[in-house]
Amino acid sequence: MITKKTTNPVDKHVGSRVRMRRVLIGMSQERLGDALGLTFQQVQKYEKGINRIGASRLQQISNILGMPVEFFFEGAPSGETRSVEGFNEVSDTPYVADFLASNEGVQLNRAFLRIRDPKLRRRVVDLVTAIAGEDEIAKLVAADVADSQSAA
Repeated sequence: MITKKTTNPVDKHVGSRVRMRRVLIGMSQERLGDALGLTFQQVQKYEKGINRIGASRLQQISNILGMPVEFFFEGAPSGETRSVEGFNEVSDTPYVADFLASNEGVQLNRAFLRIRDPKLRRRVVDLVTAIAGEDEIAKLVAADVADSQSAA
C-alpha cells in the first residue's frame, strides 16, 4: 500500500524562507546545492517542504545565506489549535511570506527598495492600493463602523 506523504506546514514555511532569502541575494539552487554538497533537486525539495531540513543542514544554510537560523522560523505556523479570547484575528504572515518568496514578490521588493525618494515610494504604495481596490474596502469598513456607532 502506497501512502501519499503530506507536507508539514512548518517544513514548507522554512523551505519557503530559504527560497526567499536565496532568491533575494541572487543565488541559484545549483549554487546553494554546490555549497551544501547537494544537487539542485535536493534544494528544490527542501524549498518546497517535501524533504525536512535537519538542524545541522539548516545551520549550514543559515551560514551560506547570511541569516540567523531564527529567520527561517519567523511567522511559522505554530500548530496550536487553541485560541485565546481577544486574539482570534487572522494573521496574514503566511500569505506575506508566500508572496515574498514568489518570483513576483522578490522582483517587486527589489525594485521597490531601489526607489530612494520616500514620497515616490509612498505614491507607489498608494497606486498599488488603489489598483487592488483597498480604498473601496476601507471606505465600506468606515461606513459600517459609522453606521454601527450611530445605531448604538
